Amino acid sequence: MAEFQLYDNKITPDTFLEGVWRENPVFVALLGMCPVLAVTNTTINALAMGLATTFVLVASSILVSLLRNHIPKQVRIATYIVIIATFVTIVDYVIQAITLDLYNSLGAFIMLIVVNCMILGRAESYASKHQPVKAVVNALGMGAGFTIALLCLGTVREIFGSGSILGISLFGEQFQPWIVMILPPGGFFVLGGWLLLFDWMKAKKEKALLDQEGVRGN
Repeated sequence: MAEFQLYDNKITPDTFLEGVWRENPVFVALLGMCPVLAVTNTTINALAMGLATTFVLVASSILVSLLRNHIPKQVRIATYIVIIATFVTIVDYVIQAITLDLYNSLGAFIMLIVVNCMILGRAESYASKHQPVKAVVNALGMGAGFTIALLCLGTVREIFGSGSILGISLFGEQFQPWIVMILPPGGFFVLGGWLLLFDWMKAKKEKALLDQEGVRGN
């Protein structure tokens, strides 16, 4: 049996917000790049993948946290993968039952949630070390950050690649779509643009902090 360990289980706003901003799984940690680049050619695909991943992340975090003191450390990774795969299978069947069009659009990338490093990483580094409530709050933050990142890419790619958002035309018949945006290279271009924006904002914030410290020092 795994040895029982005590950890700080106090829930703070940062428990949720760290996954949305400071440790965003896409824009900061660069995790789950396969679905990020592959399925974000439309907003609805991005939203569906984000919600599916969030469900698996939250559900697996709950179960891992509940079983954290009963899973032998020698097989913990294999156990986590089995738990994650179980919830991914549920998501796969649910999406298939709700809408075949969306299921076909997402294709094999639904099942690839099993090997998403973000989910396995949270199970190993967080859910297995905290009580269920705190693990769920943190998982929701990570899922929200992942979904927001996918929507940032999917919305931009659909607007420029199809001239629409959620299937609603924005620019009329005269608009010439940027076809590259809905092709694989478009994912790299848009992701690169968002990463540049986040790095610029981070550098600007760090500069402002340094300027404040300099003023205080004088």
